[in-house]
Amino acid sequence: MPDHNRVLLVDDEPAMRQAIGQWLNIGGLEVEAHASAASAIERLNADFDGVLITDLRMEGLDGMALLRHAQELDPDLPVVMITGHGDIQIAVEAMRLGAYDFVEKPFEPERLLDIVRRASEKRKLVLENRKLRQAVIAPTLALRIIGVSRAAEALRAQVTELAATDVSVVLYGETGAGKDLVARCLHDLGRRAKGNYVAVNCAAIPETMAESEFFGHDAGAFTGATKARPGRIEHAHGGTLFLDEIDSMPMATQGKLLRVLQERQLERLGSNRSISVDFRPVAASKIDLKASQSRFRSDLYFRLCVAELYVPPLRERRDDILLLFDYFTAAAAKAYQREIRPLSVAQSDRLMRHDWPGNIRELRNAAERHVLGLDRAAVASAGAAQSQTLAEQVDAFEKAIIEQSLIEAGGRINVVMEKLGIPRRTLADKMARLGLDRRRYVEADEQKSASDSAAKGGEPPIH
Repeated sequence: MPDHNRVLLVDDEPAMRQAIGQWLNIGGLEVEAHASAASAIERLNADFDGVLITDLRMEGLDGMALLRHAQELDPDLPVVMITGHGDIQIAVEAMRLGAYDFVEKPFEPERLLDIVRRASEKRKLVLENRKLRQAVIAPTLALRIIGVSRAAEALRAQVTELAATDVSVVLYGETGAGKDLVARCLHDLGRRAKGNYVAVNCAAIPETMAESEFFGHDAGAFTGATKARPGRIEHAHGGTLFLDEIDSMPMATQGKLLRVLQERQLERLGSNRSISVDFRPVAASKIDLKASQSRFRSDLYFRLCVAELYVPPLRERRDDILLLFDYFTAAAAKAYQREIRPLSVAQSDRLMRHDWPGNIRELRNAAERHVLGLDRAAVASAGAAQSQTLAEQVDAFEKAIIEQSLIEAGGRINVVMEKLGIPRRTLADKMARLGLDRRRYVEADEQKSASDSAAKGGEPPIH
């Protein structure tokens, strides 16, 4: 924690910016001055160890917009507003939104200096407490996001940092990678842990019911609404709202959610009464929301995405596979009251080589099958492999790898060469020795393409 007191000063009037900067410098403060809010925003983050001073009226983004941005980054970031004589009502509104204090022009330099010093001391205390809290979070998080890989360590570090703030977060990751677990950690280890954690799968809510589910309804709002019911957003007041598969949310609902996030108020279906809500939004998606503007509103994306967090798939955490498998095996053995059967070398190798398209969820299912003895056919296959000579096992392994590559490439030799990193002659020799004919995979690929085309024109394919 630096000993100096930092100030980020924003004012579009050069003379005022220079005068305030000189006064604060004389008072022993380190001042970084900016002529616009847009420029200052680039310097702000949730760990900014100082005070933000901003003029209320400026060209472009004004002081209120800058205040809102600072509050989204960190509600504990002190913001001091400089106002004109006729702006007292707006200054009071700024205080209601979370500004630390305000001074009205003209003002005594000593008064501003006193306010900034007190705000700076408060900021130091907040950051010190946050640092101590993070020291407690780290070991707790290691028991929830399990892994020794670099990807797991990086994920825990990001969750530790974000849990200490109230910023909106968008989680990206494949199905089953653990986005819900990460969202739950952000809630349980954050300042809203005592509030409700409300998880909503946006893809599972019919469009006709979306407004009622998210915003609630009053009695008589529609047929069957015999009594008032709060929606998911209202239920998350004081806590966290986790919006899983948010890219599936209907466009009309996206617009209403945007307004709630901006105003922090909602109206139930069938009501004209505004209800104040205070919650932390955490969204999750399998696709890039920014690149999907036809399906997702860009203004809602920018409102939600103060911070992005990538949840890596299991294939990027290979060092964690056996560790996680042991963890899930122990949990399943306890739940089903079974003994833990040790893994053979062949089984461990198969676990490590698998790509795990279903990620953590698929691995957990595999561990449960192992505990229940439902993988005995695979065990028998592994036992047969162990009875082979080393050369036979190597040939079987090479054949499986090359065959899988041929399937994925539709028999295109150039693609297989590039993927496996071997010359054409070497690949041809291996295929001849292992009895692999590329024409089989070309024909299979053509049949699949024909089947897919037929499916698009008629009955949907069965998955």
